[in-house]
Amino acid sequence: MIEGFFHVSFTVSNLEESVKWFTEVLGLQYLRGQIQENEYTGRMIGYTNVKLKVAQLLVPGMPLPAKGNHHIELIEYVRPPGRSDLDLSTCNTGVGHWAFIVDDIHAEFNRLKALGVKFKADAPVAIEYGVNKGGWGIYFTNPDGITFELIQPPPKRE
Repeated sequence: MIEGFFHVSFTVSNLEESVKWFTEVLGLQYLRGQIQENEYTGRMIGYTNVKLKVAQLLVPGMPLPAKGNHHIELIEYVRPPGRSDLDLSTCNTGVGHWAFIVDDIHAEFNRLKALGVKFKADAPVAIEYGVNKGGWGIYFTNPDGITFELIQPPPKRE
């Protein structure tokens, strides 16, 4: 039976540049990094002679998942090398995104925009229907073209 999430992960083109972006732009906390160049990792992921560069990150102030020791994992495939020509449009099967909760989406939008982050809308969008009615959201991408979302949930209803 599934008990919860251990972590979420994305494959990135350059681990060092990605760690810098996730920590300096998004404000995540770097926990540790490692090189995985061993037989069991290859067996687990289905590649032989594998070499991965891995970083593990935390969202400051967020509790760790049950039985977990980090929130986010970034992986650069050194061997076999990854492809960078994939279409990461959010409508394509298998393409995901992470949504980060913010308390002031307009301030965070302005901060990230000033840092050169590319957004998919000109400004945060008011959520007009559904379970998040009254909140705000906006999609953006990192330098690899991976999609993320900022969401400011609606005020709690009594």
